[in-house]
Amino acid sequence: MHINFAMWRKASWELIKMDDKKEWDALDVVSKWLIATRSAVTAVTVYSCIIAGALAWRDGYFSLLPWIILTVGLFIAHGTNNLLNDYTDFTRGVDNDNYFRTQYGVHPLVQKFWTKNIQIKWFIVSGVLATLSGVFALFYTNFNPYIIGLFAFGALVLLFYTWPFKYWGIGELSIFLIWGPIMIAGVYIALVLGNGGDISNVFKVALAGVPFGLSVASINIGKHIDKMDDDKKKGVGTFPVRVGQTVARYVDIASIVVAYGLVIYLVATGYFSTLMLLVIFAAQRAMYAIAVLSKPRPDAAPKGFEAFWPTWFSGFCFYHNRMFGGLFIVGILLDTVARKFETSLPVNINMLGAIAIAIGLIYAVAQMAIAKAKTAKA
Repeated sequence: MHINFAMWRKASWELIKMDDKKEWDALDVVSKWLIATRSAVTAVTVYSCIIAGALAWRDGYFSLLPWIILTVGLFIAHGTNNLLNDYTDFTRGVDNDNYFRTQYGVHPLVQKFWTKNIQIKWFIVSGVLATLSGVFALFYTNFNPYIIGLFAFGALVLLFYTWPFKYWGIGELSIFLIWGPIMIAGVYIALVLGNGGDISNVFKVALAGVPFGLSVASINIGKHIDKMDDDKKKGVGTFPVRVGQTVARYVDIASIVVAYGLVIYLVATGYFSTLMLLVIFAAQRAMYAIAVLSKPRPDAAPKGFEAFWPTWFSGFCFYHNRMFGGLFIVGILLDTVARKFETSLPVNINMLGAIAIAIGLIYAVAQMAIAKAKTAKA
């Protein structure tokens, strides 16, 4: 067995499909963990932590090592949740009979790549590592009640997302809260308190985390729309199952639109400079997602869109989230750098942003026409 760095990179960027157990057995431990935990999706956790770290840096309270410990711990916690999710659904019989989950990526239990006992062991090891990061956060912040509360809420969602939250139709809400305001504000609070800072503006930080949280929630809502027929048969009462496909699709569209609206609001109120409007460059992908969500799910993958199938709605939302999240981070970093060196800049910081948004708007308008033409064929 050799260390497969190429698979680490691939599994961190895309969901892996694999049918050969010999191929699975030949993988190194890290590759198996990355594939089994669907780390291409858990990358959203890293995005949330980068956003939190960038905001802490902007306010003068960033420390690299604590940030790395928190980020790695939360990344592992997300993977732990996915291991528990698969174990719970498999044990309850949900993931059997060619269920949606087994169609878009490796499911070690369904495919008999390993046993339930091995899955439990991986869950325990991952859970312990994630917990150690949480314990570090508690000591680093002198057991601050905010951190204790956020840690407890995160643990609650990790343990009970699959059941009963997802069955009650509130799984989507918990995804939004965790990967948006709670994780971003939580990591920010830990970094600030660990450096003896003041967290009086934490509400604004939490609000700044809402746009990214909405873009993550859009993926989850899209996925649950994609598999709602299977969920109905198996008694999984997700939000789309409870409200119907049409309402769920328009709620998903609203989550994307509101994400951009909040970025504009945060710029208008001065929390961010106009450099944050770089997210407009993601408008092309947003339009793809919105155009697809405006129509009922097709029965089969339209020609040219096979790569997204069976994750139709969630595939487009994920495609958008990658770029929106990346540009959100770039915008914060540029905003922070510009603020720190504002006195030495040849032009006003908002003038820089205005130039960026002008370019972005021209780009967006040009791409909207392309998006509309392509999705019209879907």
